[in-house]
Amino acid sequence: MQDAGVIEGGAIAIADGIIVDVGPSAAIRANYTAGREVDATGLAVCPGFVDPHTHLVYAGDRVAEFERKMQGVPYLDILRSGGGILSTMRATRAATVEELTVTAQHRLRQMEQLGTTTVEIKTGYGLDTRTECNLLAAIDALAGREPADIVPTFLGAHAVPPEFAGNADGYVALIEDEMLPAAAEWHAASRLAGKPFYCDAFCEANVFDAAQTRTVLEAARTLDFPLKLHADEFVSLGGVSLAVALGATSVDHLDVTPDFDRAVLAASPTMAVVLPAVNFHLGSTHFADARRLIDEGAALAIATDANPGSAPCLSMPFIMALACRYQKLTPAEALNAATINAAYAIGLGDQVGSLAPGKQADLLILDAPDFRHLVYWFGHNLVRNVIKRGQFIV
Repeated sequence: MQDAGVIEGGAIAIADGIIVDVGPSAAIRANYTAGREVDATGLAVCPGFVDPHTHLVYAGDRVAEFERKMQGVPYLDILRSGGGILSTMRATRAATVEELTVTAQHRLRQMEQLGTTTVEIKTGYGLDTRTECNLLAAIDALAGREPADIVPTFLGAHAVPPEFAGNADGYVALIEDEMLPAAAEWHAASRLAGKPFYCDAFCEANVFDAAQTRTVLEAARTLDFPLKLHADEFVSLGGVSLAVALGATSVDHLDVTPDFDRAVLAASPTMAVVLPAVNFHLGSTHFADARRLIDEGAALAIATDANPGSAPCLSMPFIMALACRYQKLTPAEALNAATINAAYAIGLGDQVGSLAPGKQADLLILDAPDFRHLVYWFGHNLVRNVIKRGQFIV
């Protein structure tokens, strides 16, 4: 992860939206004749960012809750009082598909301006079959309106809705019997049918325990969903070992992962995804131990976790800056975690995430001579141009 693959004075040959060759400029010019040439002399060029964990489609905001958090009220206390995810659930249930699409499109355009060219988007703010399907419909509509590639994730097991208060097992049964089949049917008919479609769950205290999480993920696996898992954000319930045992593509958060589970994860092909914007937004001084995860052999990716409650952040460069400062990643590790590893965390590592022949021509031209400026600077946007499938979108 410490090798960013820098080519000084390099060039990229692109045809029909696909990278044909990468190498020193003299070699590329000798082998190819360009119909159009873009001069980035003195600037750095890197892969487009891949954001592998977001909750981008929702209604409303949680600004008032932010004030409570800054006054020291724990997130789980806010959730128990009807706030948190349930607050966003109420606003989302009241919104139309078009309203959800328009607000999400506004956020996604800002992400594209900041260099994100591929993004995973979860449901999870409906918590009933109708609204979860509305969220999927909005994700599908969004894919038709913006150039960024979108990988959808079904997260019906995000929280227990009020109509199932005290009956989490009953809600899990609804997910298993009704919501997952409806989601699978949507995917088959959607414009995202060619993309992976994940099932995720929130394995956490006062949400879903390990047994309930297993039930959801095993039901999803019978419908051919690849798997993801939220685990160890506040309390460790064995979610990491469960994710590895079920062959999950990634397990995300990992703020309180114990030594044993970290070793299990490091020895597996499951990607570790850390989300430092959550810790930063909550004013915490404790972050997932990304340095030890890398040093012990885990494959690590980073993501914004863009959502209205715990991570109102759309900027992958800011996430990279946080990961370097608070989780001790090097600039090269942060870039790899935000590009190639992030692509593998959503099943697209063979298509995006690096500047390599045969991959999509998704790249950024930075207003800086060196990619390390992405993490050295913070608070403004160093992304000068964004190219998606060989076309300028910024």
